[in-house]
Amino acid sequence: MRIMQEPAYVLHQHAYSETSLLLELFTRLHGKVGVVAKGARRPRSPLHAALIPFQPLSVSFTGRGELPTLTSAEPLMPAPVLAGPLLFCGLYLNELLQRLLHRHDPHERLFEQFSQALNQLPDSATPEPVLRLFEKRLLEEIGYGLVLEHEADSGAVIAPASRYRYLSERGPMPYTPGGEGIPVHGSTLLALSVERLEDTTVLQEAKQLLRALLARQLGDRPLASRDLFQPAAAHNTLE
Repeated sequence: MRIMQEPAYVLHQHAYSETSLLLELFTRLHGKVGVVAKGARRPRSPLHAALIPFQPLSVSFTGRGELPTLTSAEPLMPAPVLAGPLLFCGLYLNELLQRLLHRHDPHERLFEQFSQALNQLPDSATPEPVLRLFEKRLLEEIGYGLVLEHEADSGAVIAPASRYRYLSERGPMPYTPGGEGIPVHGSTLLALSVERLEDTTVLQEAKQLLRALLARQLGDRPLASRDLFQPAAAHNTLE
């Protein structure tokens, strides 16, 4: 396998021997790929400064097996500046991709949406709409898209003023007290459908709905990025 000048982001890295790194890359045409970056831990390595989170890269790698060798990584443009709670949000998006994508499963549209989300975070009054819409799009890409415009069984059109219970394997059902599923108003489902999350109540309900649906895919192991920052405001963005 020989891949040349492929747009990519670094999702995760850890040390490999004294001088090298193991990387998980998210590439535009090849999805998530694991590579070995030989010598990348050396300060004078041309790879050393480029292999950072959120940096748009052009990468080349070659080799057989599950872990080809990274041969080059060049910045395509400046990385978005994410500091404080925004850094936490960016690491959260990275971890979602790391946990939920399979290697070598292409998601070209999701790659563009990820890049868009990273660039929107520094300019957003609040990061929550950016995070919620990316969560929705990620679920769609991995085959668990939400039913948002009609009831699951009857097919009746969702009414903005009505309440529903969203069943993860089926979709929205008419609300019943104490029933199964995630309580949600029709207005929230419709707002997610058109991707306009402006109302605070809609944002809160969308967060609870998407968190519950993502939890089913993530399993029992919690997301490490949720515990990186202690301030309640940063934690509540994702919780």
